[in-house]
Amino acid sequence: MIRILLVDDQGLVRAGFRSILEKQPDFEVVGEAGNGREALDLAAASAVDVVLMDLRMPVLDGLGATRDLMRSPTPPRIIVLTTFDADEHVYQSLRAGAAGFLLKDTSPERLIQAVREVMSGEAMLSPVITRRLIAAFVNSPAPHEDGVPKAFSSLTDRELDVFRRLAQGASNAEIGKELFLAETTVKTHVAHVLAKLGVRDRVQAVVSAYELGLIRPSGR
Repeated sequence: MIRILLVDDQGLVRAGFRSILEKQPDFEVVGEAGNGREALDLAAASAVDVVLMDLRMPVLDGLGATRDLMRSPTPPRIIVLTTFDADEHVYQSLRAGAAGFLLKDTSPERLIQAVREVMSGEAMLSPVITRRLIAAFVNSPAPHEDGVPKAFSSLTDRELDVFRRLAQGASNAEIGKELFLAETTVKTHVAHVLAKLGVRDRVQAVVSAYELGLIRPSGR
């Protein structure tokens, strides 16, 4: 069973998500929290695999809760609930360790897919959200030569091809189709990229690339 914690200060939102998720035979909603402090208490009291985390909440917001949860020895996978335009802490949430984004107006099918993706190690960086994330880095300065970690230069040409597409929000299947590779082969390349960069998951790899200016809005 995939154990899920719902965190949002709007009870109607939580109820809607619960009704969708509990229709899946392998999903179990183990708790609901109306703020980040309640989320920390519930996560500490029961084993949680995935947290759907709102950002704007009283007492403790989603960013603070995400940071605290990621300090635990076995942190859950956190999906940030966002309207994006209204949430200034989306990028900080990714840096803190969130597994990705989920728009609040997402479809039931996408919600279910999102939970399964993060549990399998995929990043929740859909192309629409990724393009908007990229836009936030348009004016970021190019990195200095000595500011680029040596780990990036250790990537092979094929790994760089995979990494560029990963940074644009493409799934393993989409990368494989574009590069004419089997999905299992893409998964292996992604694993090598993460290992060489020393990052936890593909979201953190993308964040590092943008922070250093290694990937620009042009895709270079």
